[in-house]
Amino acid sequence: MSEKEFDLQEYLTQGVEQVVKEAVKATLKNPKESVFMAKFAAASKAASRKRRKAEDMGEHIPPFLIASITSQCNLHCEGCYSRCNHATVDAAPVKQLTGEEWLRIFDEADDLGISFILLAGGEPMLRRDIIEAAGRKANILFPIFTNGTFLDEKYFDLFDRCRNLLPVMSIEGEKEITDARRGQGIYDKLIANMDELHRRGLIFGASVTVTTENLKEVSSRAFLRSLSDRGCKAVIFVEFVPVTVESKDLAPGDADREYLRDEIMRLRREHPEMVYIAFPGDEKSSGGCVAAGRGFFHINSHGGAEPCPFSPYSDINVRDTSLRAALKSPLFSALREEGVLLEDHPGGCVLHEKRAEVERLLKARM
Repeated sequence: MSEKEFDLQEYLTQGVEQVVKEAVKATLKNPKESVFMAKFAAASKAASRKRRKAEDMGEHIPPFLIASITSQCNLHCEGCYSRCNHATVDAAPVKQLTGEEWLRIFDEADDLGISFILLAGGEPMLRRDIIEAAGRKANILFPIFTNGTFLDEKYFDLFDRCRNLLPVMSIEGEKEITDARRGQGIYDKLIANMDELHRRGLIFGASVTVTTENLKEVSSRAFLRSLSDRGCKAVIFVEFVPVTVESKDLAPGDADREYLRDEIMRLRREHPEMVYIAFPGDEKSSGGCVAAGRGFFHINSHGGAEPCPFSPYSDINVRDTSLRAALKSPLFSALREEGVLLEDHPGGCVLHEKRAEVERLLKARM
């Protein structure tokens, strides 16, 4: 399917509007959240009009950005792609983007019409300055992908004041499998956080890394009901991408992804009190991989613009240029124009499967 036959901007706009619509529905019983979501829905529509206008002028702007705001993390989760790619290290962070630089990026994103910026790391809660800066950008929703170990009174107060900040805590299923991957006692900490957020009337989400080992558990009625009962309003299923040969068997296959897709469709019908999102999801239905600026792109903690967190290659740095220029980088342009993102592949991440080709394109343009 060619880009001309498949209207990517329309597909992305419909996806964003569906997520916002479900979020509005999920927050109807929470007055503060429903007021914020109504305002955000209006801002999201305005951003969609900006992106459509740019598209009509020949410029494609994605609705999503992933920002890894630190390379530091206190955990060593089994199979962590960020540590395997050396994007997360134990050494003290050096030459990372400052809070002021990230605020400039958020301002540019707002001007371009980017509606969602996913804050990741490392452990993003270690950069309170950046999260406070994000709280000032009410037109953008900031899901914060956190291991949950640094939530404290100050953060709870910040989330109450700035409803565009949405903590999304990583959990692998029930206690045994979560602690096995993330460390002893992490599950109990996550549950305590959820209970406190719920007590305060604050909205939060959960991020689940889906593997062949936990697929059935994390999509089960019992597990999702336990999250819903604690006030969770969004569940993001992130397919495990193997970055080592040893972990390849953990990656969901075609049958697993089809099962998950069917379960999510059922969940959306039966439990509208929560929003369900799968990443990367079915690339065939989205006209191919949406990384490298088609639907999103990634900025690492040092400012490098990368196609995706799972594809840590960069030929341009936003410290030296604008977001708009980064979206037109030689590497991003080559990945889009040469059809790499549309190629068939056996796994859930085409850029990881085709990493040799990505490296070739990068070298050819350096």
